[in-house]
Amino acid sequence: MGRFSDGLLNHLATFRFDGDVWSYREGDFYVPGSPVLRVDASFGAALLVETLVLSVLNHDCAVASAAARMHDAAVGRHLIEMGGRRTHELAAVAAARAAWLVGFDATSNLLAGTQYGIPTAGTAAHAFTLAHHDEEAAFDAQMRAHGLETTLLIDTYDLRTGLERGLAAAKRLGGVPGAVRIDSGDLTVEVPRVRHWLDDAGAEATRIVVSGDLDEYRIADLADLPVDGYGVGTQLVVGSGHATAGMVYKAVAIARHSGTFEPVVPVHKESEGKATRGGVVRPYRVLQDGIATAEVLVERDRPGPADSRPLHVPLVRDGRAVYPYSLKQDRPFHQRVRAEMAASMRSLDGAPAFEAEVAAESSLN
Repeated sequence: MGRFSDGLLNHLATFRFDGDVWSYREGDFYVPGSPVLRVDASFGAALLVETLVLSVLNHDCAVASAAARMHDAAVGRHLIEMGGRRTHELAAVAAARAAWLVGFDATSNLLAGTQYGIPTAGTAAHAFTLAHHDEEAAFDAQMRAHGLETTLLIDTYDLRTGLERGLAAAKRLGGVPGAVRIDSGDLTVEVPRVRHWLDDAGAEATRIVVSGDLDEYRIADLADLPVDGYGVGTQLVVGSGHATAGMVYKAVAIARHSGTFEPVVPVHKESEGKATRGGVVRPYRVLQDGIATAEVLVERDRPGPADSRPLHVPLVRDGRAVYPYSLKQDRPFHQRVRAEMAASMRSLDGAPAFEAEVAAESSLN
């Protein structure tokens, strides 16, 4: 591009990040003011990783937060991440990973499945039905290829007719469909009708999966209906309307003389509406009877308060990855810490019950 000096380019060619990074464990929850991630490094190195850090945290945290709310609203019913067509192709993989971390059961993204070991699932497309001479022929071909346990998409033309054709094709193969999917119409009306039709036809074992612009509020609206699973796309991968989590990356302490190992001094912004908190701190979550009641920030050389757990774990030391947990371990960890949240925080219209606050000296004694 011709915009940088040879000195800078030579420096970048041999650059290696050699700092330390601390973070909340993946799957933990955060509240306003939480120092989710801390970077200890030279000034230039710390700034160089800023965009990477924020792009990962802002995207993945927004998706995970939306997915966790949907998981609560689904009250144990099956959840499939199906948002790959609604975001960038690489972001789709990250979104599938974030959703599975917080409780989704499967993804339709095969790359996410191979990269992270996430179970994969899906259903047929309307195009598959349209490619056949008639709907029943499409269902017959699908079940011959994938077995009776496959999920039939029954609303390409008419819902009642589609269901009848699916049942007829399954009967010729000696059973009933494993599931049917409804992707259109007023689900509060259509789901009970389909369940009634299935039961009347002796297909009590056939499950009902719904999809179509679902979010946590829509899932909650369907909670009392005989829905067995949800396929969620757009609203999941865009964070249920919030494409990013709104995190920022700020200098909080700095050594005043280049190349020295002197103690760092706090620095902070005072600009209106964007003031920051200075000083290096370590976060702790205070628990009472298993419920989180406060998040306390203490200076890095001070002990945490009683009845608390430390929130920071090491990600990188001297430039080497040292995170001690796997995604498989972080998934059940998330369910444990989600249970620490007060019920008011987990309601769809809830708000944080507390914010992260710097500890008063008396609280640490």
